[in-house]
Amino acid sequence: MGDDLKPIAPSAAVEMHLDALKDSSAEWTQISHKSELRPFVEWCREEGGVDNLNTLNGRDLYSYRVWRREGGYSKSKVDELAPKTLHSNLSTLRSFLRFCDEIDAVEEDLCLSVPLPTLGADDEVSDSKIVPDRVPPILDHLERYHNGSRDHVIWTLLWRGLRTGAIRAIDVGDLELNGREPGIDLRHRPETGTPLKNNSDSERYLRLTERDAHVLKDWIEGPRPDVTDDHGRRPLIATAQGRASASCIRDAVYRWTRPCARGDECPHDRDPETCEATGHSSMSKCPSSRSPHDVRKARVTKYRSDGVPRGVVSDELDASEQILDKHYDRASRREKAARRWDIIRGNTGL
Repeated sequence: MGDDLKPIAPSAAVEMHLDALKDSSAEWTQISHKSELRPFVEWCREEGGVDNLNTLNGRDLYSYRVWRREGGYSKSKVDELAPKTLHSNLSTLRSFLRFCDEIDAVEEDLCLSVPLPTLGADDEVSDSKIVPDRVPPILDHLERYHNGSRDHVIWTLLWRGLRTGAIRAIDVGDLELNGREPGIDLRHRPETGTPLKNNSDSERYLRLTERDAHVLKDWIEGPRPDVTDDHGRRPLIATAQGRASASCIRDAVYRWTRPCARGDECPHDRDPETCEATGHSSMSKCPSSRSPHDVRKARVTKYRSDGVPRGVVSDELDASEQILDKHYDRASRREKAARRWDIIRGNTGL
């Protein structure tokens, strides 16, 4: 153990790390790190006997990797962690240990001893998706029964392809809703708590349909709470407390992707009276529920199926063409072949 190291408990170091993230990282990064470091703190306490990070070594990290992979965490719901999930968890641990290195809590470059699993091409891509045809009925339901509500606005913006962080970042003053060319000026403002995914490169003006603009106007002129956030800004997605959290946006998606929430029959043969997924805190447990990211993937698939060029989709949704193809476009191989064939026939007359 190095002479310059300062003793610190794992839980205390994690709290310092999370506090440091507030200065430079988006809210979803902070939430992710908090969640993914809980197993490490538990392992240190229950398995590794590590009460001072100064003593942590490469052998400990290997033992943690095996414990985590084999579902050792008390809140793990699987016997063996998927490679992608394990990779994500260990990558977060590496980031945390780099911070610990900076505060003299661990041996220098200990983070390099975290053994990351090798991912195959299939492991790197999430299988979770929502088919594009599921989205319009949800929007129709919201327009009919919850028109101009916060959830209606969230779904409207998600179906334009916006990320959760971008939706949170929008202020009322960023909107141009009058006239025949309504739109949103998306801005990167990390100093007041609303960074965009790719920093200033994510800044762009996004056009809206007149129908979209009416939904936003109905919300602003109707049920939107007249509040400001901690920085005096007027968030579009507001609650009585101020700017909505990322979890508020996720809940809006979990809520309405459950068929029973729209009065449809449960496809999983569950009784709504006893189903655990009907509770607000457990909506994500419904097998039909999906995340905001799944809706964004559906938007990409719909654009590409409608023949929108990859470059246009890339600019519109702020993602490289390579990332779009790998992680977002959920069309089948036959559907992608049909798209190419339509373009080839249109240009060659075959």
